[in-house]
Amino acid sequence: MKSKFPEWLKKRLPAQEKWMQVEDILEDLKLNTVCQSAQCPNQGECFANNTATFMILGKICSRNCRFCAVSSAEPEKVDPDEPANLAEAVKRLNLKYVVITSVTRDDLADGGVSQFIKVVEEVKKIDQDIKVELLTPDFLGKEKILKSLAKAEFEVFNHNIETVPRLYSEVRPEADYQRSLDVLEKMKNYNPSLFTKSGLMLGLGEKETEVIQVMQDLREVEVDILTIGQYLQPSQEHLEVKEFIRPEKFAEYKKIGEELGFKSVVSEPFSRSSYHASKSI
Repeated sequence: MKSKFPEWLKKRLPAQEKWMQVEDILEDLKLNTVCQSAQCPNQGECFANNTATFMILGKICSRNCRFCAVSSAEPEKVDPDEPANLAEAVKRLNLKYVVITSVTRDDLADGGVSQFIKVVEEVKKIDQDIKVELLTPDFLGKEKILKSLAKAEFEVFNHNIETVPRLYSEVRPEADYQRSLDVLEKMKNYNPSLFTKSGLMLGLGEKETEVIQVMQDLREVEVDILTIGQYLQPSQEHLEVKEFIRPEKFAEYKKIGEELGFKSVVSEPFSRSSYHASKSI
């Protein structure tokens, strides 16, 4: 068990005043963020910079991945006021780039895609120039759902591959590696103007050759943007960290990714799929 954090994984907390302002807005509008629910290590920094990754469709996931801090149980009812409230938060925070994700909602007939579409519509009503990135679940790979989403007016489609195929049964038992690749490929085919994006966690026992193979697989389906970061254990009930990857190795993966043809590779210990997302396009 790798319990002691190395020096490169220690962060100073930012000033709390701006952080609290963002939290107050989120509480006032009854909004969730993946920053809070997934215990992201960058939460303080992002909140202090007036940014957050909004998490729609509640905060209870219908799946139970062993790496993720988001709660898993019977999901909540979909909030019809959520799209308008999220757009209001975007306005109050004066955001020019918005990242919207969700819990997985396999319990809903459309996987929750209609809520994603409504949120995009509400955000674009504020200003057509606001860039929107959607970080979605796999929607069970259903083509009808993906086609309807591809018609929405957003700029970046993000779906995380998370780990190497060998570790899926342990890390993402309810997901499927090939299905995730297919989702990324289909979205690019349905809407070629979209930037597609995916992310990997390291430190779960993967081998370098496996990481490079995943990168090659993502390029084969024309993924444009890649994020690679260090997995951190949210609690004792979650998967243990097998290894803390040194910053130099992240730099090597960045170079390999760029050589493979990704338009942007963010590869560093604190990298997360939506961290500094606006700089990728």
